[in-house]
Amino acid sequence: MTVVINIREGLDERKIRIAARFILEGKLVAFPTETVYGLGADALNEKAVKRIFKAKGRPADNPLIVHIADFKDLNKLAREIPEEAKLLAERFWPGPLTIVLPKKDEVPKVTTGGLDTVAVRMPSHPIALALIRASTPIAAPSANVSGRPSPTLAEHVIDDFYGKIECVIDGGETKIGVESTVIDLSDEKPTLLRPGGLPLEEIEMVIGEVEIHPAVRGKLVDVARSPGMKYKHYSPEAQIIVVEGPMERVREKIKELVKEYQGQGLRVGVMATEPYECDEFFHFGDTEEEFARNLFKALRELDKRGVDIIIAEGIEERGLGFAVMNRLRKAAGYRIVWA
Repeated sequence: MTVVINIREGLDERKIRIAARFILEGKLVAFPTETVYGLGADALNEKAVKRIFKAKGRPADNPLIVHIADFKDLNKLAREIPEEAKLLAERFWPGPLTIVLPKKDEVPKVTTGGLDTVAVRMPSHPIALALIRASTPIAAPSANVSGRPSPTLAEHVIDDFYGKIECVIDGGETKIGVESTVIDLSDEKPTLLRPGGLPLEEIEMVIGEVEIHPAVRGKLVDVARSPGMKYKHYSPEAQIIVVEGPMERVREKIKELVKEYQGQGLRVGVMATEPYECDEFFHFGDTEEEFARNLFKALRELDKRGVDIIIAEGIEERGLGFAVMNRLRKAAGYRIVWA
Protein backbone atom coordinates (compact mmCIF):
# COMPACT_ATOMS: atom_id res chain seq x y z
CA MET A 1 0.00 0.00 0.00
CA THR A 2 1.12 3.53 -0.80
CA VAL A 3 0.36 6.32 1.68
CA VAL A 4 -0.61 9.55 -0.11
CA ILE A 5 -0.02 12.65 2.04
CA ASN A 6 -1.74 15.84 0.90
CA ILE A 7 0.27 19.01 1.67
CA ARG A 8 -1.18 21.29 -1.00
CA GLU A 9 -2.39 23.93 1.46
CA GLY A 10 0.58 25.18 3.49
CA LEU A 11 3.42 23.28 5.11
CA ASP A 12 2.30 20.74 7.72
CA GLU A 13 5.19 19.69 9.99
CA ARG A 14 3.28 16.70 11.35
CA LYS A 15 2.80 15.29 7.86
CA ILE A 16 6.43 16.03 6.99
CA ARG A 17 7.54 14.00 10.04
CA ILE A 18 5.45 11.05 8.85
CA ALA A 19 7.15 11.13 5.45
CA ALA A 20 10.59 11.67 7.03
CA ARG A 21 10.10 8.55 9.14
CA PHE A 22 9.71 6.51 5.94
CA ILE A 23 13.04 7.93 4.65
CA LEU A 24 14.84 7.18 7.93
CA GLU A 25 13.49 3.61 7.85
CA GLY A 26 15.05 3.01 4.43
CA LYS A 27 11.80 3.34 2.50
CA LEU A 28 10.85 5.34 -0.61
CA VAL A 29 9.02 8.67 -0.64
CA ALA A 30 7.99 10.61 -3.75
CA PHE A 31 7.97 14.36 -3.09
CA PRO A 32 7.59 17.60 -5.03
CA THR A 33 10.49 19.85 -5.92
CA GLU A 34 10.35 23.07 -7.92
CA THR A 35 11.43 21.12 -11.04
CA VAL A 36 9.63 17.74 -11.07
CA TYR A 37 8.61 15.17 -8.45
CA GLY A 38 11.50 13.13 -7.05
CA LEU A 39 11.60 9.52 -5.83
CA GLY A 40 13.61 9.77 -2.63
CA ALA A 41 15.61 7.53 -0.31
CA ASP A 42 18.35 8.06 2.28
CA ALA A 43 21.35 8.91 0.08
CA LEU A 44 23.81 7.25 2.46
CA ASN A 45 21.79 4.03 2.91
CA GLU A 46 22.95 1.62 0.21
CA LYS A 47 20.00 -0.76 0.57
CA ALA A 48 17.48 2.08 0.40
CA VAL A 49 19.10 3.56 -2.71
CA LYS A 50 19.05 0.17 -4.44
CA ARG A 51 15.28 0.18 -3.97
CA ILE A 52 15.07 3.35 -6.10
CA PHE A 53 16.78 1.58 -8.99
CA LYS A 54 14.53 -1.47 -8.61
CA ALA A 55 11.29 0.53 -8.41
CA LYS A 56 12.15 2.63 -11.46
CA GLY A 57 13.76 -0.12 -13.51
CA ARG A 58 16.75 2.22 -13.70
CA PRO A 59 20.16 1.04 -14.96
CA ALA A 60 22.68 0.81 -12.11
CA ASP A 61 25.22 3.03 -13.89
CA ASN A 62 22.80 5.97 -14.15
CA PRO A 63 23.79 8.25 -11.20
CA LEU A 64 21.34 9.87 -8.80
CA ILE A 65 21.24 13.44 -7.53
CA VAL A 66 21.62 13.96 -3.79
CA HIS A 67 19.35 16.67 -2.39
CA ILE A 68 20.49 18.74 0.60
CA ALA A 69 18.92 21.51 2.68
CA ASP A 70 22.02 23.30 3.97
CA PHE A 71 25.32 24.18 2.32
CA LYS A 72 27.11 22.55 5.27
CA ASP A 73 25.75 19.20 4.07
CA LEU A 74 27.87 19.57 0.94
CA ASN A 75 30.97 19.10 3.11
CA LYS A 76 29.64 15.66 4.12
CA LEU A 77 29.34 14.58 0.49
CA ALA A 78 32.06 16.27 -1.57
CA ARG A 79 35.80 15.76 -1.19
CA GLU A 80 36.63 19.04 -2.90
CA ILE A 81 34.53 22.20 -3.28
CA PRO A 82 36.10 24.56 -5.83
CA GLU A 83 35.52 28.29 -5.81
CA GLU A 84 33.16 28.06 -8.80
CA ALA A 85 30.91 25.72 -6.81
CA LYS A 86 30.77 28.18 -3.92
CA LEU A 87 29.93 31.05 -6.27
CA LEU A 88 27.16 29.08 -8.00
CA ALA A 89 25.70 27.80 -4.73
CA GLU A 90 25.70 31.31 -3.26
CA ARG A 91 23.90 32.68 -6.32
CA PHE A 92 21.51 29.85 -7.26
CA TRP A 93 20.88 27.62 -4.23
CA PRO A 94 18.28 26.78 -3.26
CA GLY A 95 17.19 26.30 -6.87
CA PRO A 96 17.24 24.14 -10.01
CA LEU A 97 21.03 23.69 -10.25
CA THR A 98 22.93 20.43 -9.68
CA ILE A 99 26.71 20.54 -9.20
CA VAL A 100 28.93 17.48 -9.81
CA LEU A 101 31.96 17.23 -7.50
CA PRO A 102 34.49 14.59 -6.36
CA LYS A 103 32.72 12.42 -3.78
CA LYS A 104 33.69 11.43 -0.27
CA ASP A 105 34.00 7.73 0.61
CA GLU A 106 30.90 8.02 2.82
CA VAL A 107 28.73 8.34 -0.29
CA PRO A 108 27.89 4.82 -1.53
CA LYS A 109 28.92 3.97 -5.09
CA VAL A 110 25.36 2.82 -5.76
CA THR A 111 24.18 6.42 -5.25
CA THR A 112 26.68 7.75 -7.79
CA GLY A 113 26.21 5.05 -10.41
CA GLY A 114 29.69 3.68 -9.65
CA LEU A 115 31.39 7.03 -10.25
CA ASP A 116 33.92 8.84 -8.04
CA THR A 117 31.81 11.99 -8.30
CA VAL A 118 28.55 12.99 -6.65
CA ALA A 119 25.79 15.20 -8.07
CA VAL A 120 24.30 17.54 -5.45
CA ARG A 121 21.60 20.18 -5.39
CA MET A 122 19.57 22.16 -2.89
CA PRO A 123 15.93 22.35 -4.02
CA SER A 124 13.86 25.44 -3.32
CA HIS A 125 10.48 23.78 -2.82
CA PRO A 126 9.47 24.19 0.85
CA ILE A 127 8.20 20.60 1.11
CA ALA A 128 11.46 19.18 -0.25
CA LEU A 129 13.55 21.31 2.11
CA ALA A 130 11.40 20.41 5.13
CA LEU A 131 11.58 16.70 4.29
CA ILE A 132 15.39 16.78 4.02
CA ARG A 133 15.77 18.76 7.26
CA ALA A 134 13.54 16.26 9.07
CA SER A 135 15.53 13.28 7.79
CA THR A 136 18.85 13.21 5.91
CA PRO A 137 20.35 14.06 2.50
CA ILE A 138 18.02 12.40 0.00
CA ALA A 139 18.99 10.70 -3.25
CA ALA A 140 16.19 11.30 -5.72
CA PRO A 141 15.81 10.87 -9.46
CA SER A 142 12.54 11.90 -11.09
CA ALA A 143 9.62 9.86 -9.73
CA ASN A 144 8.69 8.03 -12.93
CA VAL A 145 9.32 4.61 -14.39
CA SER A 146 12.63 4.85 -16.28
CA GLY A 147 12.17 6.07 -19.83
CA ARG A 148 8.75 7.64 -19.16
CA PRO A 149 7.99 11.39 -19.04
CA SER A 150 8.95 12.99 -15.74
CA PRO A 151 6.11 13.73 -13.28
CA THR A 152 4.93 17.26 -12.58
CA LEU A 153 1.83 16.20 -10.61
CA ALA A 154 1.36 13.69 -7.80
CA GLU A 155 -1.17 11.95 -10.09
CA HIS A 156 1.68 11.16 -12.51
CA VAL A 157 3.64 9.51 -9.68
CA ILE A 158 0.60 7.53 -8.57
CA ASP A 159 0.05 6.34 -12.16
CA ASP A 160 3.58 4.89 -12.22
CA PHE A 161 4.15 3.75 -8.62
CA TYR A 162 0.97 3.23 -6.62
CA GLY A 163 1.42 0.04 -4.57
CA LYS A 164 5.15 -0.07 -5.37
CA ILE A 165 6.50 2.61 -3.01
CA GLU A 166 5.63 3.53 0.57
CA CYS A 167 4.66 7.20 0.31
CA VAL A 168 3.73 10.01 -2.08
CA ILE A 169 3.56 13.63 -0.91
CA ASP A 170 1.03 15.53 -3.00
CA GLY A 171 2.21 19.14 -3.10
CA GLY A 172 0.35 20.14 -6.25
CA GLU A 173 1.86 20.97 -9.62
CA THR A 174 5.59 21.69 -9.83
CA LYS A 175 6.59 25.21 -10.78
CA ILE A 176 9.30 24.73 -13.43
CA GLY A 177 8.42 21.42 -15.08
CA VAL A 178 11.84 20.27 -16.31
CA GLU A 179 14.65 18.80 -14.24
CA SER A 180 17.60 20.73 -12.84
CA THR A 181 20.55 21.97 -14.86
CA VAL A 182 23.65 19.83 -14.21
CA ILE A 183 27.13 21.40 -14.20
CA ASP A 184 30.26 19.26 -13.76
CA LEU A 185 32.92 21.03 -11.69
CA SER A 186 34.97 17.89 -10.96
CA ASP A 187 37.36 18.63 -13.83
CA GLU A 188 39.38 21.66 -14.88
CA LYS A 189 36.75 23.09 -17.23
CA PRO A 190 33.13 23.63 -16.09
CA THR A 191 30.93 21.45 -18.32
CA LEU A 192 27.18 21.40 -18.90
CA LEU A 193 26.02 17.78 -18.62
CA ARG A 194 22.28 18.48 -18.81
CA PRO A 195 20.38 21.68 -19.58
CA GLY A 196 17.50 22.27 -17.19
CA GLY A 197 15.53 24.66 -15.05
CA LEU A 198 18.37 27.18 -14.71
CA PRO A 199 19.36 28.69 -18.09
CA LEU A 200 23.01 28.26 -19.09
CA GLU A 201 23.24 31.99 -19.82
CA GLU A 202 22.69 32.79 -16.12
CA ILE A 203 25.39 30.35 -15.03
CA GLU A 204 27.93 31.81 -17.44
CA MET A 205 27.28 35.27 -16.02
CA VAL A 206 28.67 33.96 -12.71
CA ILE A 207 31.57 31.64 -13.66
CA GLY A 208 32.27 32.49 -17.31
CA GLU A 209 32.20 30.17 -20.32
CA VAL A 210 30.89 26.64 -19.78
CA GLU A 211 31.62 23.79 -22.19
CA ILE A 212 28.65 21.81 -23.47
CA HIS A 213 29.10 18.06 -23.28
CA PRO A 214 28.50 16.33 -26.65
CA ALA A 215 25.81 14.14 -25.05
CA VAL A 216 23.64 17.25 -24.67
CA ARG A 217 23.50 17.40 -28.47
CA GLY A 218 22.71 13.70 -28.80
CA LYS A 219 26.11 12.01 -29.01
CA LEU A 220 26.10 8.52 -27.52
CA VAL A 221 28.31 8.04 -24.45
CA ASP A 222 29.62 4.98 -22.63
CA VAL A 223 29.64 6.61 -19.17
CA ALA A 224 26.77 8.68 -17.77
CA ARG A 225 28.28 11.37 -15.56
CA SER A 226 24.82 12.77 -14.96
CA PRO A 227 21.19 11.66 -15.24
CA GLY A 228 19.76 12.21 -18.71
CA MET A 229 22.98 11.52 -20.63
CA LYS A 230 23.03 7.88 -21.70
CA TYR A 231 19.64 6.20 -21.73
CA LYS A 232 16.26 6.70 -23.38
CA HIS A 233 14.32 9.29 -21.39
CA TYR A 234 11.05 11.16 -21.17
CA SER A 235 9.16 9.02 -23.72
CA PRO A 236 5.40 8.42 -23.77
CA GLU A 237 3.83 5.33 -25.34
CA ALA A 238 3.04 7.23 -28.53
CA GLN A 239 5.77 7.91 -31.07
CA ILE A 240 6.96 11.54 -31.07
CA ILE A 241 8.10 13.57 -34.04
CA VAL A 242 9.63 17.01 -33.51
CA VAL A 243 9.27 19.54 -36.30
CA GLU A 244 11.93 22.24 -36.34
CA GLY A 245 12.76 25.23 -38.52
CA PRO A 246 11.27 28.67 -39.33
CA MET A 247 7.86 28.87 -37.65
CA GLU A 248 5.77 29.41 -40.81
CA ARG A 249 7.32 26.36 -42.44
CA VAL A 250 6.97 24.36 -39.22
CA ARG A 251 3.22 25.03 -39.17
CA GLU A 252 2.79 23.98 -42.79
CA LYS A 253 4.84 20.83 -42.23
CA ILE A 254 2.77 19.89 -39.16
CA LYS A 255 -0.44 20.21 -41.20
CA GLU A 256 1.08 17.94 -43.87
CA LEU A 257 2.17 15.36 -41.33
CA VAL A 258 -1.23 15.31 -39.61
CA LYS A 259 -2.95 14.53 -42.93
CA GLU A 260 -0.30 11.94 -43.82
CA TYR A 261 -0.61 9.99 -40.56
CA GLN A 262 -4.39 10.28 -40.38
CA GLY A 263 -4.43 8.88 -43.92
CA GLN A 264 -2.67 5.83 -42.47
CA GLY A 265 -5.49 5.39 -39.96
CA LEU A 266 -3.48 6.71 -37.00
CA ARG A 267 -4.73 8.97 -34.22
CA VAL A 268 -2.59 12.10 -34.25
CA GLY A 269 -1.92 14.45 -31.36
CA VAL A 270 -0.24 17.84 -31.73
CA MET A 271 1.45 19.92 -29.03
CA ALA A 272 2.01 23.42 -30.32
CA THR A 273 1.52 27.13 -29.71
CA GLU A 274 -1.50 27.39 -32.05
CA PRO A 275 -4.43 24.98 -32.64
CA TYR A 276 -4.37 22.41 -35.46
CA GLU A 277 -7.05 20.22 -36.99
CA CYS A 278 -5.99 16.89 -35.52
CA ASP A 279 -7.41 14.16 -33.30
CA GLU A 280 -6.07 15.63 -30.04
CA PHE A 281 -4.48 19.03 -29.44
CA PHE A 282 -2.49 20.26 -26.43
CA HIS A 283 -1.65 23.94 -26.15
CA PHE A 284 2.10 23.94 -25.48
CA GLY A 285 2.11 27.52 -24.16
CA ASP A 286 3.19 30.99 -25.25
CA THR A 287 6.43 31.53 -23.28
CA GLU A 288 9.50 29.41 -22.58
CA GLU A 289 8.39 29.10 -18.95
CA GLU A 290 5.03 27.69 -20.07
CA PHE A 291 6.71 25.32 -22.54
CA ALA A 292 8.84 23.90 -19.72
CA ARG A 293 5.92 23.65 -17.30
CA ASN A 294 3.67 21.92 -19.85
CA LEU A 295 6.16 19.62 -21.60
CA PHE A 296 5.85 16.39 -19.60
CA LYS A 297 2.21 17.05 -18.73
CA ALA A 298 1.44 17.29 -22.47
CA LEU A 299 3.21 14.01 -23.28
CA ARG A 300 1.38 12.13 -20.51
CA GLU A 301 -1.99 13.72 -21.32
CA LEU A 302 -1.79 12.94 -25.05
CA ASP A 303 -0.87 9.35 -24.16
CA LYS A 304 -3.99 9.10 -21.99
CA ARG A 305 -6.09 10.39 -24.89
CA GLY A 306 -4.94 7.39 -26.92
CA VAL A 307 -2.99 8.96 -29.77
CA ASP A 308 -0.56 6.91 -31.86
CA ILE A 309 1.64 9.81 -32.96
CA ILE A 310 2.55 13.05 -31.20
CA ILE A 311 3.79 15.86 -33.42
CA ALA A 312 5.61 18.51 -31.41
CA GLU A 313 6.37 22.04 -32.52
CA GLY A 314 10.02 22.92 -31.97
CA ILE A 315 10.86 26.13 -30.13
CA GLU A 316 13.84 28.44 -29.99
CA GLU A 317 16.82 27.17 -27.98
CA ARG A 318 17.27 30.09 -25.63
CA GLY A 319 16.78 30.25 -21.88
CA LEU A 320 14.56 27.38 -20.76
CA GLY A 321 14.01 26.55 -24.45
CA PHE A 322 17.40 24.81 -24.46
CA ALA A 323 16.20 22.34 -21.82
CA VAL A 324 12.78 21.90 -23.44
CA MET A 325 14.30 21.02 -26.83
CA ASN A 326 16.82 18.69 -25.18
CA ARG A 327 13.96 16.75 -23.56
CA LEU A 328 11.76 16.79 -26.66
CA ARG A 329 14.49 15.45 -28.92
CA LYS A 330 15.38 12.71 -26.45
CA ALA A 331 11.71 11.78 -26.02
CA ALA A 332 11.43 11.53 -29.81
CA GLY A 333 14.56 9.38 -30.08
CA TYR A 334 15.88 12.22 -32.28
CA ARG A 335 13.12 11.71 -34.87
CA ILE A 336 13.28 15.29 -36.17
CA VAL A 337 11.66 16.68 -39.29
CA TRP A 338 13.19 19.89 -40.61
CA ALA A 339 10.74 22.26 -42.25
